[in-house]
Amino acid sequence: MKIELIENKIFINRGDSKEEIHPFWLRERLDGEEFLDKGTQQRLFDPSSMNCEVAVEKAKISDGFIEINFNDGASSKIDLNKLASEFSNKDTVIKSINKIKWDSTLKNVKNFEYKDNFFDSKEMHDLLVSFYQYGFVIIKNVPTEDNFIVKFANSIGSVRRTNFGEHFNVRSKLNPNDLAYTTLHLTPHTDNPYRNPVPCIQLLHCIENEVSGGFSTLVDGYTVTENLKKDDPETYKVLSEVKVRFRFTDKNVVLEDWSELIHLDEEKNFKQVRFSPRLDYVPILEKNKLDFYYKARKKLSDLYNSEKNRIEFKLEPKDLMMMDNYRVLHGRTKFDPEEGKRFLQGCYIDFDSTEGKLRHLKRKFNL
Repeated sequence: MKIELIENKIFINRGDSKEEIHPFWLRERLDGEEFLDKGTQQRLFDPSSMNCEVAVEKAKISDGFIEINFNDGASSKIDLNKLASEFSNKDTVIKSINKIKWDSTLKNVKNFEYKDNFFDSKEMHDLLVSFYQYGFVIIKNVPTEDNFIVKFANSIGSVRRTNFGEHFNVRSKLNPNDLAYTTLHLTPHTDNPYRNPVPCIQLLHCIENEVSGGFSTLVDGYTVTENLKKDDPETYKVLSEVKVRFRFTDKNVVLEDWSELIHLDEEKNFKQVRFSPRLDYVPILEKNKLDFYYKARKKLSDLYNSEKNRIEFKLEPKDLMMMDNYRVLHGRTKFDPEEGKRFLQGCYIDFDSTEGKLRHLKRKFNL
């Protein structure tokens, strides 16, 4: 892919095709100091109010830049690599990180160590790349004082506050409004499927863990559903087409949203799983369609609950786990509160937090 200049017309040559780049598209991208505020990277002009009949009067390519003079008097140099990065019309930072499929055979995923200046370090960059590859990361030795999880989350982006608060304490209590606040075994699920939008990322910070049970469990919904797509396309199809209603209610709020259990993007590729069988309500369908749907949901549930797809481990005090709530299902094994304390703190952030931090760190370290 390269940029070519022919009689003051600028072309993008992709090897198998060549097309002219619209002059106004180039005019919008002038980044000299009279056109762009260097601090905010915001334009100092409004292209939507301009006459779009702009033409190139003169242009020259040299030393990795294109110098352009336009017929409205504007002129500037534009970095060719910067231009080329826009031609795919795709996110070249996040979507270029390939998801790594995993199951119970997953071993030796790197744990990260918290330290001073952690949030603006090269290690934070590597942590976020690993997060997008596997859908989760574990950070060791994170301070547990003064609800530090909130500071941790806000140092990446911004906490997503819910009706559970800015953060929530995961320990057994009387009259809980969620089964997380019990000692029961929790099967693999995603959090808050009844919200619109669903919180993207959950952080869980282990404060105390004195019990022999209470192991954390994780399942890669991406691996499970991609395998299902290959092995049983009819089951995959119905689970990615029929929307079910998710509903949460307590004395203060009623939350409700509809979604497929396997949610695809506009190109029919994996985007999100929602699975919380204590909270979903299947719509009324013809009996034979419901019969097939219930069998499909049961098959998906069996896959999520299979030992083949699950990893299991014990969070130690000061361990902080960050999970992609659109991809990874989590749960825990039962524990006995008579053995001691088990206390975790949790909160949510959204993808703009991790995406924005990763782009910043790539820029900072010129990666």
